[in-house]
Amino acid sequence: MNTPSGGSDIRRISSGSRFEPIVGYCRAVVAGPYVEVAGTTAPAAGDTVYAQTKGALEIIGAALAEAGVGFADVVRTRIYVTDISQREECGRAHGEVFRDIRPASTMVEVSALIDPSMLVEIEATAYRGPGS
Repeated sequence: MNTPSGGSDIRRISSGSRFEPIVGYCRAVVAGPYVEVAGTTAPAAGDTVYAQTKGALEIIGAALAEAGVGFADVVRTRIYVTDISQREECGRAHGEVFRDIRPASTMVEVSALIDPSMLVEIEATAYRGPGS
């Protein structure tokens, strides 16, 4: 669902989460040629880092599609994990999507996410190209 932006070059994409108006965020923002996807989690996808990474990337993919881009347009990802020893499983799921795209990427361990069932959170930036 798109929401008004107040600026002609900015479009906000909502996921419909009840937390968006409470916290004051949206799933993605299209600003000129860039699409910024907010930190995305998927605890319902399973209780492993691999499953949650796959789930978060599916949600990100849907937001990118609504913005008119795809994974091939992603230039940056940021991955936050609560247990860096699970980096290989997280990296495997990320690599299944981005192996040939190879965006700039960072993975860091954080002490916790907003809910203890969340093991990974991912942000993404896509570039739509000039004149977008």
